[in-house]
Amino acid sequence: MEIGVNIRAARRQKNMSIQQLCEKTGLSQGFMSQVENDKTSPSLSTLNSIAEALEVPLAFLLLQKNERMRITRKDERRKTIYGKNNFHVEHLNDQGSVKMMLVEMPPGAATEEAHSHPGDEIHYVMQGTLRIRQGQDSAVVYAGDTFSWKACFPHYAENIGDETAIVLISIHRESAQ
Repeated sequence: MEIGVNIRAARRQKNMSIQQLCEKTGLSQGFMSQVENDKTSPSLSTLNSIAEALEVPLAFLLLQKNERMRITRKDERRKTIYGKNNFHVEHLNDQGSVKMMLVEMPPGAATEEAHSHPGDEIHYVMQGTLRIRQGQDSAVVYAGDTFSWKACFPHYAENIGDETAIVLISIHRESAQ
């Protein structure tokens, strides 16, 4: 665990010295230094006191590096081509069971057929006009509109406009896949 790194990061963000943190918690500077350098592991009660002094949730101090904020730069995004209509897909980022992607659908392009997969989807139409369908429900959506559906039921989307449709999609799955 990287508890010490998390404590140091929170302390520095608050512009707090080790001495100030120790005054708030009643802990010694030597002990706090050992904790921040991951040379000793504090009890849960001590961690809770530190979290309260730093005004952060206890859970923040327990985060692993892969659970902390992650940035994906524009030029680092994974890009793929999807389906026979060559949708351009930029995989923006993912965290746990949620992933986001930016999909470009050329005019006239559509998902090959209604398809399904585990999870929930939320879509934001950034540009273009789509006809969407799920089961008996059908609608036309325009730039600025949002829609969502349970992805385990077959769904279909078609770009019925004259320009490339750009859609921001967030997918949540119970287990990260």
